[in-house]
Amino acid sequence: MQDGEALALAHGAATVVNAMATKKGAAFGVDLYTKAQVKLTGEAQVIETEIISDQEENPVLIQKTITAVLKRFNLEKEYGAKVKTWSNIPIARGLKSSSVAANAVVLATLGALEKSLDDLEVVKLGVLAAFEAKVTITGAFDDACASYFGGLLITDNLNCKLVKREVIADNYVVLFQVPPKKVYTVNADTSNFSLFMPQIEVAYNLALNGCPWEALTLNGQCYSSAFGFDANVAIDALKAGAKAAGLCGKGPTTTAIVSKDYVAQVRAAWQVYEGEIIQACLNHEKARLLT
Repeated sequence: MQDGEALALAHGAATVVNAMATKKGAAFGVDLYTKAQVKLTGEAQVIETEIISDQEENPVLIQKTITAVLKRFNLEKEYGAKVKTWSNIPIARGLKSSSVAANAVVLATLGALEKSLDDLEVVKLGVLAAFEAKVTITGAFDDACASYFGGLLITDNLNCKLVKREVIADNYVVLFQVPPKKVYTVNADTSNFSLFMPQIEVAYNLALNGCPWEALTLNGQCYSSAFGFDANVAIDALKAGAKAAGLCGKGPTTTAIVSKDYVAQVRAAWQVYEGEIIQACLNHEKARLLT
């Protein structure tokens, strides 16, 4: 077989219910993205990486993801790879950059190998790689599903089970208030989770029963308290007219769900906070090969 090459794209995601406390989560797709280009080489087990959007970031997740795909087909002793990724998702801010990158790299590697797997197996390979790279506590199966499938995904992360998938009305804008400081999941303080378990269970049930935005706000308040982040970022968005607002993932980013009429007001309310404001749309497109 000739050395293969492929390019793939996976979209971003945002938290509805963080699975870190209960191992059950919910997330939805947004139109941020990561692209991954994988070129196979004959240098077995040598994986060269270039993270173009953040050159200083650790490449271990990409390396583990490539290896997981090669092992799936017993080809790890036959191939190495050269990998490039491009993304408009800030890394280590709670914006699912790891899950999105893993999805894109798995798909690009499969394309380069001229192999295919069913959708959930693609997602699970990325989750496996995230565990092996130690960039996740729960496996982030909810985030990975939302990135891969788009729409609203509700999951049992402990068993890698997709509980519910829904199309959500796309008449909202998604705003992210992104502080400059990186926060890595592996360093998250989980000691306060037990204090908020009942409320996080309520949030999960809200999401399961058709109230994802209420779930997002409740979840965000719980995890802001658990991690010690400023919940006023979300509260100010709500005061300015947001439908929902809360901490995204393990933070420090805050998500706001905003009707088009209130985007300017929420942006204005967030001007007092350090960092950048990113605007996105809801996404319902699946991750895919581009070449």
